Amino acid sequence: MKTIKNGIVILNLLLFLGFINWSIAHKEQTLADGKLVLLRLAPVDPRSLIQGDYMRLRYAISDDINADSISKVGFVILELDDKKVGSRISLQPELKPIKPNQVAVKYFAPDDWAFRIGAESFFFQEGQANKYEKAVFGGLRVDDAGNSLLVGLYDSTYVKL
Repeated sequence: MKTIKNGIVILNLLLFLGFINWSIAHKEQTLADGKLVLLRLAPVDPRSLIQGDYMRLRYAISDDINADSISKVGFVILELDDKKVGSRISLQPELKPIKPNQVAVKYFAPDDWAFRIGAESFFFQEGQANKYEKAVFGGLRVDDAGNSLLVGLYDSTYVKL
């Protein structure tokens, strides 16, 4: 009986580690092959006394969205200009074919006042706040399924800070 319990524990551990490794590999693939999208940042207080130096991010594409009138999970369709800056075209509940100059980013609207695309915080080294106060854009890498990863903050000249 003890060998069965040990076998179950080892199997669960292997499944857990396998899932973690798969998740890491998927994120690395998104970082390597994902499409770069710059989203204009909306003003937010950049510091937290409890968490240290970080910037809470809010994107201008979320302005004027009434979260209680949209589906709780869906995709925001962005049109990219020649500088890769995305502007909101529409919201849709499922991933549909889009034009070549557009990107679909998965969103979550868990309650009536929140609209999230998954990258709401940017942590930086203590004492570097002045550097990131110049941030105008958040840079995301987006895969074909609409998953996004924050890769950095960019200034008004589209240079990564």
